[in-house]
Amino acid sequence: MKGFLSCAAVAAGMAILTACNPNPADGPTGHSIMRQASAKLPVSERDEEDPRWDYAVVDITPFVISHVPSFGPASLYQSFGGGRGVAPEILFGIGDVVAVSIFEASPGGLFIPDSVAGSRPGNFVQIPDQTVDRQGNITVPYVGQVRALGRPAEAVQDEITERLRNRAIEPQVIVNIVEQRASEVSVYGAVNAPERFAIAADGTRVLDAIARAGGPTYPGYESYISLQRDGRTTTVAFEVLLDNPQENIYLQPRDSIYVYREQRTYTAFGATGEQGFFTFDTEHLNLAQGIGRAGGLIDGRAEARHVFLYRFEPVTALAEMGVDVTRFETEFVPTIYRLDLREPRGFFIAREFAMRHNDVIYVSNSHSIELVKFLVILRSITSAVRGIAVDADDLGDL
Repeated sequence: MKGFLSCAAVAAGMAILTACNPNPADGPTGHSIMRQASAKLPVSERDEEDPRWDYAVVDITPFVISHVPSFGPASLYQSFGGGRGVAPEILFGIGDVVAVSIFEASPGGLFIPDSVAGSRPGNFVQIPDQTVDRQGNITVPYVGQVRALGRPAEAVQDEITERLRNRAIEPQVIVNIVEQRASEVSVYGAVNAPERFAIAADGTRVLDAIARAGGPTYPGYESYISLQRDGRTTTVAFEVLLDNPQENIYLQPRDSIYVYREQRTYTAFGATGEQGFFTFDTEHLNLAQGIGRAGGLIDGRAEARHVFLYRFEPVTALAEMGVDVTRFETEFVPTIYRLDLREPRGFFIAREFAMRHNDVIYVSNSHSIELVKFLVILRSITSAVRGIAVDADDLGDL
Protein backbone atom coordinates (compact mmCIF):
# COMPACT_ATOMS: atom_id res chain seq x y z
CA MET A 1 0.00 0.00 0.00
CA LYS A 2 2.81 2.40 0.93
CA GLY A 3 4.63 1.83 -2.38
CA PHE A 4 1.43 2.25 -4.33
CA LEU A 5 0.69 5.62 -2.71
CA SER A 6 4.23 6.83 -3.36
CA CYS A 7 4.02 5.88 -7.03
CA ALA A 8 0.64 7.55 -7.28
CA ALA A 9 2.03 10.73 -5.76
CA VAL A 10 4.94 10.79 -8.20
CA ALA A 11 2.59 10.14 -11.12
CA ALA A 12 0.36 12.99 -9.99
CA GLY A 13 3.33 15.30 -9.75
CA MET A 14 4.54 14.36 -13.22
CA ALA A 15 1.06 14.98 -14.57
CA ILE A 16 1.14 18.48 -13.08
CA LEU A 17 4.57 19.10 -14.62
CA THR A 18 3.39 17.89 -18.01
CA ALA A 19 0.21 19.95 -17.93
CA CYS A 20 1.96 23.23 -17.02
CA ASN A 21 3.02 25.72 -19.68
CA PRO A 22 6.77 25.54 -20.37
CA ASN A 23 7.50 29.01 -18.99
CA PRO A 24 5.72 32.22 -18.09
CA ALA A 25 7.14 35.06 -20.20
CA ASP A 26 6.73 38.79 -20.89
CA GLY A 27 6.49 38.13 -24.60
CA PRO A 28 7.87 36.03 -27.44
CA THR A 29 11.49 34.98 -27.43
CA GLY A 30 13.84 36.47 -29.95
CA HIS A 31 14.30 33.11 -31.64
CA SER A 32 10.55 32.59 -32.05
CA ILE A 33 10.18 36.02 -33.66
CA MET A 34 12.98 35.27 -36.11
CA ARG A 35 11.85 31.72 -36.81
CA GLN A 36 8.20 32.46 -37.51
CA ALA A 37 9.04 35.25 -39.92
CA SER A 38 11.49 33.12 -41.91
CA ALA A 39 8.77 31.15 -43.68
CA LYS A 40 5.24 31.87 -44.75
CA LEU A 41 2.74 30.17 -42.48
CA PRO A 42 0.05 28.02 -44.07
CA VAL A 43 -3.30 29.78 -44.20
CA SER A 44 -4.74 27.26 -41.75
CA GLU A 45 -2.18 28.29 -39.11
CA ARG A 46 -2.71 32.04 -39.38
CA ASP A 47 -4.81 33.88 -36.84
CA GLU A 48 -8.36 33.92 -38.19
CA GLU A 49 -6.90 32.87 -41.54
CA ASP A 50 -5.95 36.49 -42.09
CA PRO A 51 -2.76 37.02 -44.14
CA ARG A 52 -2.49 40.66 -43.02
CA TRP A 53 -0.68 39.56 -39.87
CA ASP A 54 2.16 37.85 -41.66
CA TYR A 55 5.16 40.00 -40.78
CA ALA A 56 8.67 40.81 -41.93
CA VAL A 57 11.79 40.98 -39.77
CA VAL A 58 14.50 43.40 -40.85
CA ASP A 59 17.91 43.84 -39.24
CA ILE A 60 18.71 47.52 -38.72
CA THR A 61 21.79 48.48 -40.71
CA PRO A 62 23.01 51.75 -42.22
CA PHE A 63 21.67 50.56 -45.59
CA VAL A 64 18.22 49.85 -44.11
CA ILE A 65 18.15 53.21 -42.32
CA SER A 66 18.79 54.99 -45.61
CA HIS A 67 15.60 53.40 -47.01
CA VAL A 68 13.31 53.83 -44.01
CA PRO A 69 10.60 56.35 -44.98
CA SER A 70 10.99 59.63 -43.16
CA PHE A 71 8.37 60.67 -40.63
CA GLY A 72 5.60 62.92 -41.84
CA PRO A 73 2.24 62.29 -43.45
CA ALA A 74 2.77 64.67 -46.37
CA SER A 75 4.55 67.72 -47.74
CA LEU A 76 3.13 71.21 -48.25
CA TYR A 77 5.66 71.85 -50.97
CA GLN A 78 4.80 68.70 -52.90
CA SER A 79 1.05 69.06 -52.35
CA PHE A 80 0.72 72.72 -53.36
CA GLY A 81 3.71 73.36 -55.56
CA GLY A 82 5.57 75.53 -53.10
CA GLY A 83 4.41 78.75 -54.72
CA ARG A 84 7.44 78.40 -57.00
CA GLY A 85 9.33 80.64 -54.59
CA VAL A 86 7.39 83.72 -55.73
CA ALA A 87 4.68 85.56 -53.83
CA PRO A 88 1.26 85.26 -55.47
CA GLU A 89 0.00 88.23 -57.46
CA ILE A 90 -2.82 90.08 -55.75
CA LEU A 91 -5.89 89.97 -57.99
CA PHE A 92 -9.24 91.62 -57.48
CA GLY A 93 -11.94 89.43 -56.01
CA ILE A 94 -15.60 89.70 -55.09
CA GLY A 95 -15.95 91.82 -51.96
CA ASP A 96 -12.75 93.83 -52.36
CA VAL A 97 -13.16 97.58 -51.78
CA VAL A 98 -11.63 99.55 -54.67
CA ALA A 99 -10.64 103.21 -55.11
CA VAL A 100 -10.40 104.78 -58.58
CA SER A 101 -8.63 108.11 -59.28
CA ILE A 102 -8.81 109.73 -62.73
CA PHE A 103 -6.32 112.41 -63.82
CA GLU A 104 -6.58 114.79 -66.80
CA ALA A 105 -3.74 116.73 -68.36
CA SER A 106 -5.47 120.14 -68.10
CA PRO A 107 -8.72 121.78 -66.94
CA GLY A 108 -11.66 121.92 -69.27
CA GLY A 109 -11.91 118.23 -69.78
CA LEU A 110 -14.54 115.65 -68.96
CA PHE A 111 -13.99 115.48 -65.20
CA ILE A 112 -12.50 118.96 -64.51
CA PRO A 113 -14.46 121.73 -66.29
CA ASP A 114 -13.09 125.29 -66.49
CA SER A 115 -15.74 126.54 -64.08
CA VAL A 116 -14.29 124.55 -61.16
CA ALA A 117 -10.63 124.36 -62.15
CA GLY A 118 -9.48 127.15 -59.87
CA SER A 119 -11.42 125.99 -56.86
CA ARG A 120 -9.86 122.55 -56.48
CA PRO A 121 -6.32 121.21 -56.06
CA GLY A 122 -4.93 119.20 -58.94
CA ASN A 123 -6.40 117.97 -62.17
CA PHE A 124 -7.96 114.76 -60.92
CA VAL A 125 -11.19 113.35 -59.55
CA GLN A 126 -11.62 110.68 -56.88
CA ILE A 127 -14.39 108.18 -57.55
CA PRO A 128 -16.16 107.07 -54.34
CA ASP A 129 -14.89 103.75 -52.99
CA GLN A 130 -16.90 100.80 -54.21
CA THR A 131 -17.04 97.04 -53.69
CA VAL A 132 -16.46 94.54 -56.46
CA ASP A 133 -19.95 93.17 -56.99
CA ARG A 134 -21.07 89.54 -57.19
CA GLN A 135 -20.61 89.60 -60.94
CA GLY A 136 -17.01 90.73 -60.46
CA ASN A 137 -17.47 94.27 -61.79
CA ILE A 138 -16.93 97.87 -60.71
CA THR A 139 -18.60 100.96 -62.23
CA VAL A 140 -16.77 104.07 -63.48
CA PRO A 141 -18.61 107.23 -64.67
CA TYR A 142 -18.64 107.66 -68.47
CA VAL A 143 -17.14 104.17 -68.77
CA GLY A 144 -19.76 101.90 -67.28
CA GLN A 145 -19.05 98.49 -65.87
CA VAL A 146 -15.45 97.28 -65.87
CA ARG A 147 -14.44 93.68 -65.20
CA ALA A 148 -12.27 93.47 -62.06
CA LEU A 149 -12.60 89.86 -60.88
CA GLY A 150 -9.38 87.89 -61.27
CA ARG A 151 -7.45 90.83 -62.76
CA PRO A 152 -4.53 92.85 -61.35
CA ALA A 153 -4.88 96.57 -60.73
CA GLU A 154 -2.70 97.43 -63.75
CA ALA A 155 -5.03 95.65 -66.16
CA VAL A 156 -8.10 97.43 -64.80
CA GLN A 157 -6.31 100.79 -64.96
CA ASP A 158 -5.31 100.27 -68.58
CA GLU A 159 -8.87 99.35 -69.63
CA ILE A 160 -10.42 102.40 -67.97
CA THR A 161 -7.76 104.67 -69.48
CA GLU A 162 -8.34 103.28 -72.97
CA ARG A 163 -12.10 103.65 -72.73
CA LEU A 164 -11.73 107.32 -71.63
CA ARG A 165 -9.10 108.24 -74.18
CA ASN A 166 -11.54 109.82 -76.70
CA ARG A 167 -13.56 111.64 -74.05
CA ALA A 168 -11.10 113.03 -71.48
CA ILE A 169 -7.91 115.08 -71.91
CA GLU A 170 -4.97 112.67 -71.88
CA PRO A 171 -6.51 110.61 -69.06
CA GLN A 172 -4.51 108.57 -66.60
CA VAL A 173 -6.10 106.22 -64.06
CA ILE A 174 -4.92 104.77 -60.75
CA VAL A 175 -6.82 101.86 -59.17
CA ASN A 176 -6.06 100.74 -55.63
CA ILE A 177 -7.41 98.13 -53.25
CA VAL A 178 -8.65 99.96 -50.17
CA GLU A 179 -9.70 96.82 -48.32
CA GLN A 180 -8.72 93.27 -49.26
CA ARG A 181 -11.47 90.79 -48.57
CA ALA A 182 -11.11 88.24 -51.34
CA SER A 183 -7.41 87.64 -50.60
CA GLU A 184 -7.73 86.96 -46.88
CA VAL A 185 -6.41 83.87 -45.10
CA SER A 186 -7.50 82.36 -41.78
CA VAL A 187 -5.43 80.95 -38.93
CA TYR A 188 -7.30 79.17 -36.17
CA GLY A 189 -7.09 76.27 -33.74
CA ALA A 190 -4.32 75.96 -31.13
CA VAL A 191 -2.87 79.46 -31.63
CA ASN A 192 -2.78 82.33 -29.18
CA ALA A 193 -4.71 84.82 -31.32
CA PRO A 194 -6.82 83.26 -34.11
CA GLU A 195 -7.23 85.77 -36.91
CA ARG A 196 -8.43 86.36 -40.45
CA PHE A 197 -6.33 88.86 -42.41
CA ALA A 198 -5.26 89.85 -45.91
CA ILE A 199 -2.02 88.48 -47.31
CA ALA A 200 0.72 91.04 -47.82
CA ALA A 201 1.56 92.45 -51.24
CA ASP A 202 5.04 90.90 -51.02
CA GLY A 203 3.63 87.56 -49.93
CA THR A 204 2.76 85.82 -46.67
CA ARG A 205 4.29 82.46 -45.84
CA VAL A 206 2.84 79.82 -43.51
CA LEU A 207 5.11 80.70 -40.59
CA ASP A 208 4.39 84.42 -41.10
CA ALA A 209 0.66 83.74 -40.76
CA ILE A 210 1.12 81.59 -37.64
CA ALA A 211 3.33 84.25 -36.07
CA ARG A 212 0.70 86.90 -36.76
CA ALA A 213 -1.83 84.66 -35.00
CA GLY A 214 0.35 84.63 -31.87
CA GLY A 215 2.19 81.37 -32.53
CA PRO A 216 1.22 77.84 -31.44
CA THR A 217 -0.32 77.38 -28.01
CA TYR A 218 1.60 74.15 -27.37
CA PRO A 219 5.28 73.23 -27.85
CA GLY A 220 6.41 72.91 -31.43
CA TYR A 221 7.05 69.15 -31.21
CA GLU A 222 3.39 68.62 -30.26
CA SER A 223 1.93 71.01 -32.86
CA TYR A 224 0.70 70.10 -36.34
CA ILE A 225 -0.28 72.37 -39.23
CA SER A 226 -3.12 71.60 -41.64
CA LEU A 227 -3.31 73.79 -44.75
CA GLN A 228 -6.66 73.80 -46.57
CA ARG A 229 -6.73 75.03 -50.16
CA ASP A 230 -9.20 74.47 -52.98
CA GLY A 231 -10.85 71.54 -51.25
CA ARG A 232 -7.58 69.79 -50.36
CA THR A 233 -5.93 69.45 -46.95
CA THR A 234 -2.32 68.58 -46.17
CA THR A 235 -0.84 68.22 -42.69
CA VAL A 236 2.76 68.50 -41.51
CA ALA A 237 4.46 68.76 -38.14
CA PHE A 238 5.21 72.34 -37.08
CA GLU A 239 8.91 71.64 -36.65
CA VAL A 240 9.07 70.37 -40.23
CA LEU A 241 8.42 73.97 -41.28
CA LEU A 242 11.27 75.14 -39.06
CA ASP A 243 13.72 72.47 -40.22
CA ASN A 244 12.90 72.64 -43.92
CA PRO A 245 12.47 76.15 -45.36
CA GLN A 246 11.10 74.66 -48.59
CA GLU A 247 7.98 73.59 -46.67
CA ASN A 248 7.32 77.19 -45.57
CA ILE A 249 5.40 78.00 -48.74
CA TYR A 250 3.57 81.18 -49.74
CA LEU A 251 -0.12 81.31 -48.90
CA GLN A 252 -2.79 81.88 -51.52
CA PRO A 253 -6.01 83.89 -51.10
CA ARG A 254 -8.68 82.04 -49.09
CA ASP A 255 -6.21 79.55 -47.59
CA SER A 256 -7.02 78.27 -44.11
CA ILE A 257 -4.45 77.12 -41.56
CA TYR A 258 -5.57 74.90 -38.71
CA VAL A 259 -3.11 74.33 -35.87
CA TYR A 260 -3.72 71.43 -33.49
CA ARG A 261 -1.95 69.44 -30.82
CA GLU A 262 -1.11 65.75 -30.97
CA GLN A 263 1.08 64.09 -28.35
CA ARG A 264 3.16 61.37 -29.98
CA THR A 265 3.80 58.27 -27.91
CA TYR A 266 5.58 54.96 -28.07
CA THR A 267 5.36 51.81 -25.96
CA ALA A 268 8.10 49.69 -24.35
CA PHE A 269 7.71 46.08 -23.20
CA GLY A 270 9.88 43.20 -22.09
CA ALA A 271 13.28 43.39 -20.42
CA THR A 272 13.43 47.19 -20.10
CA GLY A 273 13.77 49.15 -16.89
CA GLU A 274 10.28 50.58 -17.29
CA GLN A 275 7.29 49.41 -19.31
CA GLY A 276 4.33 51.37 -20.64
CA PHE A 277 3.62 54.50 -22.70
CA PHE A 278 6.22 57.23 -23.20
CA THR A 279 5.72 60.61 -24.87
CA PHE A 280 7.98 62.36 -27.34
CA ASP A 281 9.42 65.54 -25.89
CA THR A 282 11.20 66.48 -29.09
CA GLU A 283 10.44 66.36 -32.79
CA HIS A 284 13.28 63.94 -33.53
CA LEU A 285 13.55 60.95 -31.19
CA ASN A 286 15.90 58.12 -32.08
CA LEU A 287 15.84 54.50 -30.98
CA ALA A 288 18.73 54.95 -28.55
CA GLN A 289 16.85 57.76 -26.79
CA GLY A 290 13.65 55.72 -26.78
CA ILE A 291 15.36 52.78 -25.10
CA GLY A 292 17.09 55.08 -22.62
CA ARG A 293 13.85 56.78 -21.58
CA ALA A 294 12.34 53.35 -20.98
CA GLY A 295 15.04 52.62 -18.41
CA GLY A 296 17.45 50.87 -20.74
CA LEU A 297 18.03 47.13 -20.86
CA ILE A 298 17.89 45.15 -17.60
CA ASP A 299 21.31 43.66 -16.81
CA GLY A 300 21.34 39.90 -16.58
CA ARG A 301 17.89 39.57 -18.13
CA ALA A 302 17.75 41.30 -21.51
CA GLU A 303 18.94 39.64 -24.69
CA ALA A 304 20.96 42.51 -26.13
CA ARG A 305 21.04 41.08 -29.62
CA HIS A 306 17.25 40.88 -29.75
CA VAL A 307 15.97 44.44 -29.37
CA PHE A 308 12.87 44.73 -31.54
CA LEU A 309 10.83 47.67 -32.83
CA TYR A 310 7.32 47.04 -34.20
CA ARG A 311 5.62 49.26 -36.79
CA PHE A 312 3.84 49.20 -40.15
CA GLU A 313 5.92 50.02 -43.22
CA PRO A 314 4.94 50.51 -46.90
CA VAL A 315 5.59 47.40 -48.92
CA THR A 316 7.50 49.55 -51.43
CA ALA A 317 9.98 50.63 -48.74
CA LEU A 318 10.59 47.03 -47.70
CA ALA A 319 11.25 46.09 -51.32
CA GLU A 320 13.90 48.82 -51.50
CA MET A 321 15.54 47.30 -48.42
CA GLY A 322 15.84 43.97 -50.20
CA VAL A 323 12.99 42.21 -48.37
CA ASP A 324 11.07 39.56 -50.33
CA VAL A 325 7.63 41.13 -50.38
CA THR A 326 5.93 38.70 -52.75
CA ARG A 327 4.14 37.00 -49.84
CA PHE A 328 2.51 40.18 -48.59
CA GLU A 329 -0.93 41.15 -49.86
CA THR A 330 -1.39 44.59 -48.28
CA GLU A 331 0.04 48.06 -48.92
CA PHE A 332 1.40 48.36 -45.39
CA VAL A 333 3.23 45.40 -43.85
CA PRO A 334 3.64 44.58 -40.12
CA THR A 335 7.38 45.02 -39.73
CA ILE A 336 9.70 44.09 -36.87
CA TYR A 337 13.09 45.79 -36.93
CA ARG A 338 15.84 44.00 -34.99
CA LEU A 339 18.77 45.79 -33.37
CA ASP A 340 21.82 43.89 -32.14
CA LEU A 341 23.34 45.86 -29.26
CA ARG A 342 26.08 43.30 -28.75
CA GLU A 343 27.75 44.73 -31.84
CA PRO A 344 30.06 47.64 -31.02
CA ARG A 345 28.37 49.75 -33.69
CA GLY A 346 24.89 48.90 -32.42
CA PHE A 347 24.52 52.05 -30.33
CA PHE A 348 25.63 54.25 -33.24
CA ILE A 349 23.03 52.58 -35.45
CA ALA A 350 20.37 53.12 -32.76
CA ARG A 351 21.15 56.84 -32.77
CA GLU A 352 20.47 57.06 -36.50
CA PHE A 353 17.17 55.17 -36.46
CA ALA A 354 14.27 57.62 -36.07
CA MET A 355 11.25 56.61 -34.02
CA ARG A 356 7.64 57.38 -34.94
CA HIS A 357 4.31 57.82 -33.26
CA ASN A 358 2.86 54.48 -32.03
CA ASP A 359 6.13 52.54 -32.31
CA VAL A 360 6.51 49.56 -29.96
CA ILE A 361 9.89 48.58 -28.46
CA TYR A 362 10.22 45.02 -27.20
CA VAL A 363 13.35 43.51 -25.61
CA SER A 364 13.27 39.73 -25.24
CA ASN A 365 14.66 37.77 -22.29
CA SER A 366 17.98 35.99 -22.64
CA HIS A 367 18.12 32.17 -22.85
CA SER A 368 19.70 31.97 -19.40
CA ILE A 369 16.71 33.74 -17.86
CA GLU A 370 14.29 31.38 -19.59
CA LEU A 371 16.32 28.45 -18.23
CA VAL A 372 16.27 29.89 -14.72
CA LYS A 373 12.50 30.32 -14.95
CA PHE A 374 12.13 26.70 -16.01
CA LEU A 375 14.34 25.46 -13.17
CA VAL A 376 12.37 27.49 -10.62
CA ILE A 377 9.12 26.01 -11.88
CA LEU A 378 10.65 22.53 -11.92
CA ARG A 379 11.91 22.97 -8.35
CA SER A 380 8.51 24.10 -7.11
CA ILE A 381 6.80 21.14 -8.76
CA THR A 382 9.34 18.55 -7.55
CA SER A 383 9.04 19.99 -4.04
CA ALA A 384 5.29 19.53 -4.25
CA VAL A 385 5.76 15.99 -5.52
CA ARG A 386 8.22 15.25 -2.72
CA GLY A 387 5.72 16.54 -0.18
CA ILE A 388 2.98 14.39 -1.65
CA ALA A 389 5.29 11.36 -1.50
CA VAL A 390 6.12 12.05 2.17
CA ASP A 391 2.44 12.34 2.99
CA ALA A 392 1.83 9.08 1.15
CA ASP A 393 4.56 7.37 3.17
CA ASP A 394 3.01 8.66 6.38
CA LEU A 395 -0.36 7.28 5.31
CA GLY A 396 1.28 3.95 4.55
CA ASP A 397 2.64 3.75 8.09
CA LEU A 398 -0.85 4.04 9.53
